[in-house]
Amino acid sequence: MALSSRLFSKSKLIYGCQILLQKEHAIPVRHFAKESAPPALKGDQMLKNIFVEVKNKFETAIGILKKEKITIDPEDPAAVSHYAKVMKTVREKASLLSESQDILSTIEIETQDIPDARTYLLTLKEIRVKCVMMMIYSLLFTLFIL
Repeated sequence: MALSSRLFSKSKLIYGCQILLQKEHAIPVRHFAKESAPPALKGDQMLKNIFVEVKNKFETAIGILKKEKITIDPEDPAAVSHYAKVMKTVREKASLLSESQDILSTIEIETQDIPDARTYLLTLKEIRVKCVMMMIYSLLFTLFIL
């Protein structure tokens, strides 16, 4: 039963040849694509833009924090006001939201289509847990930089 079978046909993308299929032997086939890489997807470009935006914000914030000397002393009102002023400057120049603005926008986004009160309250509880974890991470990050 030595029948020939065509596995790849000549097309725009792939050039192939006939393969002879025998009982015990097969002849390997090479095929070459005209384009080596698929075109970039819209989602890939969107992710790249988001990454670049976050990177720029991060570099702006780090640049400001490296220039400023921050003394963390909750008993000293001047140190507290200086810290608040530096953080306000960081948020403005890096176009970041304050923690309260971020929490408010998160609540608005997450709860806009909730029909009943029970689901609303459970969602608020989840948001509260996430916000506490993010505050802990940001505090550790700030302490790590200093």
